[in-house]
Amino acid sequence: MKKIFAIFVAMLFVASLTFAVVGCKKAEEPAPAEAPKVEAPVAPAPADNAVPAPAPAAPAK
Repeated sequence: MKKIFAIFVAMLFVASLTFAVVGCKKAEEPAPAEAPKVEAPVAPAPADNAVPAPAPAAPAK
């Protein structure tokens, strides 16, 4: 019985030393949210050979 108790105390000592050296992992605090970067909308470049859109058809009477 003494031997089991001695092993238990030794393991408890090793565990406490491990926590003393390594320490518990702290919970990471979330970083403040960064404002989303908004890019300027890209306008399509006019093509040299662009065909104009057809005119809408006149309604039939």
